[in-house]
Amino acid sequence: MKLGIVGLPNVGKSTLFNAITKAGADAANYPFCTIEPNIGVVAVPDERLKVLHDMYNSKKTVYTTIEFYDIAGLVRGASKGEGLGNKFLGHIREVEAVVHVVRCFDDANVVHVDGRLDPLSDIETINLELILADIEMLERRMQKSQKMLKGDKSLQTELDILKRLSKTLGDGKPARTAELSDDEREFTKGLGLLSFKPVIYAANVSESEAGGAAGNAAVERVKAFAESEGSVVVALCAKLEAELADLDEPEKRLFFEELGIRESGLDQLVRSSYRLLDLISFLTAGEPEVRAWTIRRGAKAPQAAGRIHTDFERGFIRAETIAYDKLVECGGNQALAREKGLIRSEGKEYIVKDGDVIHFLFNV
Repeated sequence: MKLGIVGLPNVGKSTLFNAITKAGADAANYPFCTIEPNIGVVAVPDERLKVLHDMYNSKKTVYTTIEFYDIAGLVRGASKGEGLGNKFLGHIREVEAVVHVVRCFDDANVVHVDGRLDPLSDIETINLELILADIEMLERRMQKSQKMLKGDKSLQTELDILKRLSKTLGDGKPARTAELSDDEREFTKGLGLLSFKPVIYAANVSESEAGGAAGNAAVERVKAFAESEGSVVVALCAKLEAELADLDEPEKRLFFEELGIRESGLDQLVRSSYRLLDLISFLTAGEPEVRAWTIRRGAKAPQAAGRIHTDFERGFIRAETIAYDKLVECGGNQALAREKGLIRSEGKEYIVKDGDVIHFLFNV
């Protein structure tokens, strides 16, 4: 899973990136400090893996990962190449979802590119540039479809979808807000529209508000806006997260508890991105290795097997599966779990559930 961290210059993008990846990306108080995207690979926190590791005394534990891309700051006119617009737009095409960092703190020592604190104006600036880039791309696609329609009338449905998307964009709204059926959304995904990508708004607050951002008027405005377009909001303090990034987990959690912070920024972003992208994790466990695997919610057993190896999907026979909590109740004892009827033998139509611990049987 690839998440792109975006926002106007000096809103805290690189600071947040440093905090959640400990990658040491350059963060400075001037526009365009970030030119080429920094990329950090982060293990997805999952307490279940530690439990299974201890249970089986496994030699290896492998967490599923997220790639975070720290993308250059955007300015007005990016869709026409202003600032680092072309680079920005090219880099954002590579990610599956966007973490849009929005400045929700006042600090005279940190320059705001527009000279004022207005989170909705900041959001509008970036959304507008993505929309303008999408309009240009969609116009080319519509012209192509219109020409091909003369020889293939089946393309009329496609053209109708493109026209509806074009109207949404023309109204100044991101493509993700268009009313589409499930099939139409699948088609739209293939168009590569920037404003169709799911968004998590990371409301960056001051250190004094880190444990109580609910009273921050700017954050509340961002939440209301996000709700109107079906996006989600995570309130965090990037500066504080960066300061605590080098602490070990027990120390970090103690600091967060003292400040009234229930979840770290990384934990919030992971949870929100899984929900936004409709992802779940299934697990494999044993003495050699315990591992988490990420799949789309609704995936069937053969598709899950294919995440491990394509041969598993091609030669799929069945999946022996048990819910994580039931396996823990049995202390990892497979024989006891089987005796209690907790291990199920599932076929090709089985829809994998979050936390399923699975052993696949397949033909080579």
